[in-house]
Amino acid sequence: MRDASIAAVGRLLLAALFLVSGLSKLGAAAVTTGYIASVGLPLSGVVYAITLVVEIGGGLLLLIGLQARPVAVLLALFSIVAAILFHSNFADQNQAIHFMKNLAIAGGLLQVAVAGAGRLSLDERRLQAA
Repeated sequence: MRDASIAAVGRLLLAALFLVSGLSKLGAAAVTTGYIASVGLPLSGVVYAITLVVEIGGGLLLLIGLQARPVAVLLALFSIVAAILFHSNFADQNQAIHFMKNLAIAGGLLQVAVAGAGRLSLDERRLQAA
């Protein structure tokens, strides 16, 4: 598989996680806002709306490779914050695994932030058109 294809598959896999997560939250607003409130965050409705924009919007942008570097940084930060706020009960092995998973996702996203989206992306298409 060529490098461009590997980069595109990597973006697809990372984006799918955020898109599925965001879309599932879209259908479960009350449950999601309740969970947000349960960790002590104020304005759970606002946090919910921001989460939807970040996960769905960021996931779509990452998928198509548009503004991939800044979007990858945003999603990496989002993943780290989510790990700290929602998965920091290390006495619970499941939460500890989710914490590490979020950090690993952030690591992959930071690689996208450094390397860019690759040749099969709208970012690359825009560069070639300029």
